[in-house]
Amino acid sequence: MNRMHEIDYQIHGQAMQYVEVELDPGEAVVGEPGGMMYMEDGIAMETVFGDGSESNKGFLGALMSAGKRLLAGESLFTTVFYNQARQRRRVAFGAPYPGTIVPVHLAEVGGELWAQRDAFLCAAKGVSIGIAFNRRIGAGLFGGEGFIMQRLQGDGWVFLHAGGSLAERSLNAGESLRIDTGCVAAFQPTVEFDIQFAGGIKSALFGGEGLFFAVLRGPGRVWLQSLPLSRMADRLAAAVPGLRRGGREEG
Repeated sequence: MNRMHEIDYQIHGQAMQYVEVELDPGEAVVGEPGGMMYMEDGIAMETVFGDGSESNKGFLGALMSAGKRLLAGESLFTTVFYNQARQRRRVAFGAPYPGTIVPVHLAEVGGELWAQRDAFLCAAKGVSIGIAFNRRIGAGLFGGEGFIMQRLQGDGWVFLHAGGSLAERSLNAGESLRIDTGCVAAFQPTVEFDIQFAGGIKSALFGGEGLFFAVLRGPGRVWLQSLPLSRMADRLAAAVPGLRRGGREEG
């Protein structure tokens, strides 16, 4: 498990949030390319191949890290922001669409977290961003997130972005929760992730909830989002003429 930099932070805003990270001299934070909102004087920016963690030093390690990020739906590169000043300095990262920024201290969840692709926003330097495979074929094919999810490892703060509002649940051993497949934002690896048929043919076809539910079974913590990006995109496409295939004739 990588030793991560200790950072302070503050989350601002409601529907369109941003996280402001305060760095001591010599501390650093890693973020997704294009996610930076602003940075104060004294902050130096460096784009690195892979995730920039200590475990991925060297060409081969960086290449493997970049390949994992590519499979997880992320860029091959990350951006590291260092505080080179003699006093504390701030850098902020903005959410890509309306939702909630979720701070998770990895040491408090066993040093590892599985998240939906594109969920990662930023983290203290030292986080390892890899991939995790859904163990069940059904969950991979119909679970909304596919076979590959983000695997975040370390012992410090990680900041994820979830669409809409956020619900956090702690499941006891054997306790299960049925969820819309797109609403799963993140969960601990101790949680079993599977899918379940929605019910009768009539409910599946006309109930508006799709053919399958995601089933999360404890023990462990799960984070749920109320507005998946795919759902928001579908509503926007339906509301804006010409976005769906067919254009004028569709109406």
